[in-house]
Amino acid sequence: MRVLISAYACEPNKGSEPAVGWNVATEMAKHHDVWVLTRANNRTVIEEELKERPVPGINFVYYDLPEWAMWWKKGGRGVQIYYYLWEVFSESVVRRTERQIGFDVAHHVTIVRYWTPSNLRNIRVPFVWGPVGGGESTPKALKKNFSLKNRIIEQVRDLMRWIGECDPLVRKTARKSSLAIATTNETAARLKALRGERVQVQSQLGTGALTASLEVDDGSDPKIVRFICIGKQIYWKGFDLALKAFANVDINNAKLIFVGEGPEHKSLQDLASDLGLHDSVRFEKWMDQKTLHELLVKCDALIHPSFHDSGAFVCLEAMAASKPVICLDLGGPAVQVTSETGIKVAALNPKQTVQDLASAMRRLAIDPALRKQMGDVGRKRVEEHFLWTAKVDAFCQMYESILESKDCHVR
Repeated sequence: MRVLISAYACEPNKGSEPAVGWNVATEMAKHHDVWVLTRANNRTVIEEELKERPVPGINFVYYDLPEWAMWWKKGGRGVQIYYYLWEVFSESVVRRTERQIGFDVAHHVTIVRYWTPSNLRNIRVPFVWGPVGGGESTPKALKKNFSLKNRIIEQVRDLMRWIGECDPLVRKTARKSSLAIATTNETAARLKALRGERVQVQSQLGTGALTASLEVDDGSDPKIVRFICIGKQIYWKGFDLALKAFANVDINNAKLIFVGEGPEHKSLQDLASDLGLHDSVRFEKWMDQKTLHELLVKCDALIHPSFHDSGAFVCLEAMAASKPVICLDLGGPAVQVTSETGIKVAALNPKQTVQDLASAMRRLAIDPALRKQMGDVGRKRVEEHFLWTAKVDAFCQMYESILESKDCHVR
C-alpha cells in the first residue's frame, strides 16, 4: 500500500509533536511504502538520521513557504499563522505528489489540532485526519479562581477555536475525511459538529520500546508515601489544586514532590508555605530524563490535575513505570487513564475537586496493594495500546477497514 503522511512536525530524537510525526512515519514504513510531506526546515536532521539509521520504505517530500513569509514565524502567534499558511499552500505539493505516485490512502498526523485545515482536504483517495485535539476546555466553575490575565487567555483560546470552526477549509477537512480521529471525547464532539461523519477517539501519544522496557524497580521507602507532580507550572495544569488537596490528605508519612518550572512556580511555593507544608512538599527544577525516571520509580503515584490537556506524556511515563495516576476526568488524561490504572476525579467546582483529589490520594496512600495492582495494569496498558508499534498497527487496520468499506469514496 502507498501511504501519504502529512506531518508538519516530524523530527528524530525530539519529543512532543515532532516525535509523533517521526515515530508514526518510520513505524508505518515497516508495513507500507510511505511518503512524508514535512517542512523543508526539518530536512537536515532527517537526512542525517537516515544516513546513520536507514529506514527502508520511507520517502520524504519537503516544503516551506517562500522566504518572504518567514517573518510570520516570529513569536508564538506568528508560528500559528505560518502553520496555517503552510497547510493552505502545501496543498499544491500534495496534488503534484499524488499525480506522480498514486496513493492508496493519506493520513494527516501533525499538527495535532482540529481547528486548522489539513493540506489533504482535497486529495482524491481516502483520507484519515488525526488524531487531532484542541476541543478541550476548562470547566467554567474552575475558571472562577483564575487571574484576570488567565481568564483573558482562556477567552482568546476559545475565540481562536470558534474562528477555526467557522473556517470553510477546516469544515471541508472534516467533511472530506474518511475517518477523523480525536484525542479526546471533547474534540470528538467538535469534529461531529463540523460534519465529520466517521469519528473515533484515540490518544495521539505513544512511546518507544526503550521507555516501555525500562526495568521497574520500586525503590520507595515503604514508610513514606510519595506523590509527584511533573510538568510546566502554568495555571491550567491545576497544580494549585494538587497542593490544596495534599494539605487535606491528613497522613503524616506523605510527601509531595513537584518537578518543573514555569510562571506559577513562585505562587505554588507561596501556597505551600501558606498551607504549612514546608516539611512535606519539595520543589525540584527540570532534570534529565534518566534522573527524572529514577525519581519517578521511587514515588508511589503521579498527580496530574490538568484542565485541558489533549494528551499527557507524563501519564504514559508513570504507567510505564508501574505507577497509578490521579487525574481529572478531563481531556487526554481521561482517555489515557482508566479506572483500573488510576483514579479519575470529576471537576464540578474547585471545592469538590480538591476534596475528591484528597480522597484519591488518601485511598492510594493507605493501600499499597491497590497501588501495585493499578501500577501493574497501567504498565500492561502502555505495552498493549501505547507502544508506537501497537498504535501504527491500529492505524493500518483503520486503513484496511476504510478501503474495504463501501463508505470509502472520496467525499
